[in-house]
Amino acid sequence: MSALAEPLGHPRRYLLAAVALCFVLHLISSAAIASSLRWTAIVRAVQEAAPSVVNIHGRKTVRADHDESINTSGGFKQVNGMGTGVVIDERGYVVTNYHVIEGVRQIQVTTAPTTLTDGTFVKGKTVIGRLMAHDPSTDLAIVKIDIDAPLPVIRIGTSSDLLAGEPVVAIGNAYGYEHTITRGIISALHRPVQVSDTQKYFDLIQTDASINPGNSGGPLLNIDGDMIGINVAVRMGAQGIGFAVPIDQAVDVASRLLDTEVRRHVAHGVTSRTRTTAVSSQYVVEAVEAGSPADLAGLSAGDVITEMGEIEVKRSIDFERALLGERPGDSITVTFERGGQLKQAQMVLADPRQNQPSISDRSWRILGVKLASIAPRTFQQLESRYNGGLKVIAVRENGPAYNQGIRYGDVLVGMHKWETASMDNLAYILDSDEFRRSQPVKFYILRKGEILYGHLQLAVIGD
Repeated sequence: MSALAEPLGHPRRYLLAAVALCFVLHLISSAAIASSLRWTAIVRAVQEAAPSVVNIHGRKTVRADHDESINTSGGFKQVNGMGTGVVIDERGYVVTNYHVIEGVRQIQVTTAPTTLTDGTFVKGKTVIGRLMAHDPSTDLAIVKIDIDAPLPVIRIGTSSDLLAGEPVVAIGNAYGYEHTITRGIISALHRPVQVSDTQKYFDLIQTDASINPGNSGGPLLNIDGDMIGINVAVRMGAQGIGFAVPIDQAVDVASRLLDTEVRRHVAHGVTSRTRTTAVSSQYVVEAVEAGSPADLAGLSAGDVITEMGEIEVKRSIDFERALLGERPGDSITVTFERGGQLKQAQMVLADPRQNQPSISDRSWRILGVKLASIAPRTFQQLESRYNGGLKVIAVRENGPAYNQGIRYGDVLVGMHKWETASMDNLAYILDSDEFRRSQPVKFYILRKGEILYGHLQLAVIGD
């Protein structure tokens, strides 16, 4: 045996092998730790939310600034519009800012790119979208795209418990660079912001996450990847000052824009509200119209609706999403909680134009006001040039009329091109196809001897 050789099984040989094994395990462990450290909360939030974010672009006509180098006709020019949208329903319903698609003749929507398991990068698909509805007061809009496969839906959080200083992430089509990720914190809450002569917001989230042109309509996420706002505006000339519409407000608006009773003539008879806490949201029935589909199905005030068909219901928008595509006569399974127990019922949807409720009930549901007739002699004392009017005796909080400043005691004297001198006038207006097509509809009210006007946004028929 050589003097340098060691017999098989010598302790030193085992020691060297153990050291080598420990070194290899250390390298593997270090690599695993390094890899896990890369998957920060921000990365996870982006990975979860990004597939639900779309790019919106198209040509639009805008008023040209005075610039002799630009060849314009009649003071207008063509520009490339760009913005962002968020998928709120797998069938292709997207929420965005109205100013993103206002004036765009062809709304081009590009879905999120994907990376296959083998690492292949696949670009998103571009399709033409159509405007379904919009709300001028919040600058929000719903766009519908037709797709072959279900789209991933954003996870919606709540803006009721936001904290100044908490981290947030923005995703958007900044300057045309699709799916740009920026991060920051919530700088302030409840900001009133005047962005133009005609557009003012009253309750925005302020953030220092970079919000650039093209980000409009994209999501603002919390660190869990929940959408807590929709990016809407930047402060020109400033750095680190951007704004977003709180998601609770945006969801309420989107629900109203999708309202099947107003838009699709599909009656259910449920009046509900979203009850949100720091840990969950519930869709609670507040009232059920007598003789309605919900009443016949056995629903009552206090029930918590948890599912409609195959869609989980936590908020008003989930309830409206579940009814998309349904028609009068269709039956949908409603799962609800009552007294701590889950129950199920079949709700057969109806046509609200059949066995219509009173005009007062319809006005409350559609306009958000209860109205009462005024005797001609009493109205003459108001010294108005109108022939008559209807007194506002109740206003539904956060309803269309409330959001446009109509208050108790006002006198509604006209809508669109019609006078509202009687309840019969009102019934004619609400039944009119022209009324439904003319959103937002102009209204006129008499208040303290002065005629005021505004625009009621119910829905824009565009399907």
